[in-house]
Amino acid sequence: MAREGLPKPLRQEQLIKKIEEDPFLTDEELAEMFCVSIQTIRLDRMELGIPELRERIKLVAKNFYPKVKSITAKEILGELIDLVLGESGISILETTEDMAFEKTRVIRGHHIFAHANSLAIAVINADAALTGVANIKYKMPVFAGDKLIAKANVTRIRGNKHFVWVKTYVKQKEVFRGKFILVSLGEGT
Repeated sequence: MAREGLPKPLRQEQLIKKIEEDPFLTDEELAEMFCVSIQTIRLDRMELGIPELRERIKLVAKNFYPKVKSITAKEILGELIDLVLGESGISILETTEDMAFEKTRVIRGHHIFAHANSLAIAVINADAALTGVANIKYKMPVFAGDKLIAKANVTRIRGNKHFVWVKTYVKQKEVFRGKFILVSLGEGT
């Protein structure tokens, strides 16, 4: 944890290291780490030529979309930030007000499900796939503005059936989990 009053050059040096370790840190999280204002972090990033969070996510995501075989990049809900085809994947979804119920600001469940389901389909090594079974559990409410991080793992393959666990987190707390059985329609390599 950085101390209050850290000299600017040292703070910027540590800022670079923190973003290299975790490119998905928000300006708010960085400001809290360094005990400075969000504006100070934004100015530091601009001076150092570090793009904002959305651009950092897009840069990381661009490397993984060409690997996906079962669906197209535009069909994946969220930003794919890691993929080992046939094994695992990670996707981030920034929630917005239009995904939420107006009165409570709670994100509608179908957005959370669609995020997890599209990641599950993306990780399997098949030319095409459909969801055969989904056993899901919503564990905590998600609110507009929360950042969803979904992590998928292929646990078993039996014939053309792929068993995929997806767990979704907000600030490292599990908010959703699902076990998907996906049926591949084409042969993987």
